Formats: sequence, C-alpha cells, structure tokens
Amino acid sequence: MTRIPVTALITLVFVTLACGIPVSAAAPPGFEPLFNGHDFNGWHGLGHFDPRDLAAMTQEERGAKHAADLEDMRQHWTIENGEIVNDGHGVYLTSDREFGDCELLIEYRTVPLADSGIYLRLTPQVQIWDTTDTEKFTLGADKGSGALWNNSEGAAGKDPLVLADQPFGEWNRMRIRQVGSRTSVWMNDQLVVNHAVMENFWDRSRPLFAKGSVQLQTHGGEIRWRNLYVREIPPDEANRILADKNDAGFNHVFNGRDLVGWQGATGNYEVVSSAVRCKPNSGGTLFTAKQYGNFAARLEFKLPPGGNNGLAIRYPGHGNPAYDGMCELQVLDNDSPKYTELDKRQYHGSAYGMTPAVRGYLRPPGTWNFQETTVRGSTIRVELNGYVILDTDLSQVTEFMGESPHPGKDLERGHFGFAGHRDPVEFRNIAIREDACN
Repeated sequence: MTRIPVTALITLVFVTLACGIPVSAAAPPGFEPLFNGHDFNGWHGLGHFDPRDLAAMTQEERGAKHAADLEDMRQHWTIENGEIVNDGHGVYLTSDREFGDCELLIEYRTVPLADSGIYLRLTPQVQIWDTTDTEKFTLGADKGSGALWNNSEGAAGKDPLVLADQPFGEWNRMRIRQVGSRTSVWMNDQLVVNHAVMENFWDRSRPLFAKGSVQLQTHGGEIRWRNLYVREIPPDEANRILADKNDAGFNHVFNGRDLVGWQGATGNYEVVSSAVRCKPNSGGTLFTAKQYGNFAARLEFKLPPGGNNGLAIRYPGHGNPAYDGMCELQVLDNDSPKYTELDKRQYHGSAYGMTPAVRGYLRPPGTWNFQETTVRGSTIRVELNGYVILDTDLSQVTEFMGESPHPGKDLERGHFGFAGHRDPVEFRNIAIREDACN
C-alpha cells in the first residue's frame, strides 16, 4: 500500500477546497476539528482581555462575565453553510480548550477595510489585513498578513517575510506552528514567519504563557472562517523542531557511547541509552576537555522526581562551578515538594545564587526537555522548550544569595559540563557552537 505524506494530504485538502470541490469533513491526518461545522460547541466569547485579570477573578465574577460575553457572542457570531461568520463587532470567538505546543490549520475570508487576527494562548496576534487599504499601509497592511504584528518594532516576526495573501476577497489558508513561544506561519503555503519568538503582549518582561485558548478576532468588518483543525505537538517532536532550527555550526561533544572527550568526575557518570547520566548517590563535575569563551550549547535533559544537577559554565576545572566557574545554571525539578522553600535564584535555569530564571516552563519529571544556553561576554541567555527564561548580564549583578561572592563570574573562558548532585539526571544530544570573538 502506497502511503501519502501528511504534508501532501494537507495540501490536497486545501487545493480541493480552493477549487470549490466538496471534501469530506474528516480532519487531515493527525489533526482534529476545532469547529464542528454546525454549532459553537467548544467555543465561548471573550474580548481583548488580560488572562491574568481573568484568573484573578472570583468564580462568581468569572461566571457573570462569561454570561455577558456569551450574550454578546450570540448577537455577532453566526454559522452559515459550515462557515463561522462575524459581523465585524463584539467579543472574540474563544476556544474552550487551551493549547501549548500545537499546529493550527485555518481558512478565512474578509471584506474591504476590515482587519482581524488570530490570538494564540489568549495573546495577540497573527495579523490579518485588508492589503488594499491604503490608510493602513503605515501600519504594515501593504506587507501582507500572517505576521506577529504585536511584537516589538524591529523584532523577528513583526513583519511577514513575503506578501502571500490571495487577491482580496478570496479565501486564504494559514498554517500556524507554535513550539514554546517559537512561532512559524505559512500563508497560502508560503513561509511568512520563521520560528520567531512571539512576545507576551501582556507582560513583555516574561515569556508567552505556557498554555491558552485560540481566539478569532473581530475588528470592523465581516470575516468568515472555515476548516479549523488543530494538532498538539508531543515533546519529542517539539524537541526535534527546536534542535533543527538554526543548527548551523553546532557540533556534538558527546558521542552517545562513552565519555571520550570528557574529564573530571567520569567515574560518577554513566552512559545509558545514548544519554549521559549521573549515577545515583554520586556527583561531582563532569566537563569537556575543551574550553570555550563565547558559545552556545544545545541539549536535552530529563529529570527524575526531585532531581538536581546543573550546567557548569566556563568552569576552570577545579572547585565549585557555581562559585569558581562563571556560574552554574540550575537543572532542577522546580515543583518537587522538597524545594518549596528555596531562594528564587536556586530554581531551574537560574544563574545559581545570582539571577533568577522565570519558572513555569519545565515539562514533568520523566519527560525530555530541550534547552539552549548562549554565553557571550558577561551575558547568559537560557531558552527552555522554546521560552527565554533567563537573559542576564552577570557583570551587573551586585546582590548574591547568602552574600556569598562568586569570584569566577568574570572568567572569559572555561569548560562546559554538568554539576551532579547525587540524582540520576540524564543529558543527551549535547552540541556546542563556538561563536565569533573567542
């Protein structure tokens, strides 16, 4: 039996729809319908509203708001011939389900002078323009739809890579893939946003929310939607997507078989299923034979419940990496009950004792996480599962946990390694890219 690739089947579905040929209501392989084609089961109304304020409401307050939004939704949203129709006014159509890493397929058609968008995780937005509206050219309408319009000026994804809209008045199709905050958008099969970080509109100092609803925005003119499908992306696939993007220059420093090229506490670590693991009740620092100045390191790690380890950054080959090295970046099961009383600078991704990382983006114990650490000069940036959880300049740190000095924090070169703390934490697919100016 000949198997047709998933991408080919998706393309076939869209081409068939574009040609006006009836198709089955079945979702493309791997996807499920987000709209059933005949009622709003699975959807509710909610306008442009900070989800943090919604979460802070009492149950009674949320109930009252939901009822008012539902009444507003009934006035402005209808269904015609299997299409969702909005008259250009009212609250936004909001999915009951919340999504994290996922892929969306959506088709839309709008009218002159209207604009709209798709909120991801209750956050604005993948932009939809009337590309012929000259009054909005100063806002970017002439550049085309599909971009992350609410990103900061000059940020990746703010403008589309190409103008890919269909002639105005025709149906457009979007494919949106989001892993962490890393967002890619295809408009009519053309890539318009390439793995850009979607900013948290509600608080730009923090990463995008880990989960949230999809919203269909209404903004000044009729818009129609059809063929809405969703596919949740499992962790292993998410890790592959993150590892495959911008991978030029990364070289693997662990061969998956033995500890050749590593030194230090080699007797306290073992290789299991192509991963290096700290032996239970053992520890110490295992580090690369090579030293690095400016570099980026990519790896996957898996924590057991309550697991504790760390990444040794510019380690001198002796002493405690948290103090004698540039820093130790924590690798920790944040949600373990035994860690509830820690200093905020001790949780996962933090520059131990110096700068806290943002919490809330670790996967559950026993699941592989993907992390990229970039070290340039005195700065360190940590991206966990597609979210930037730490972006700090250690030269500016003046307050230290326990008032303990960190004499190694200004080191300009050193080894990369793991700081074991007696727990069987595992690491695999370890790759390093040496950056310029080393």
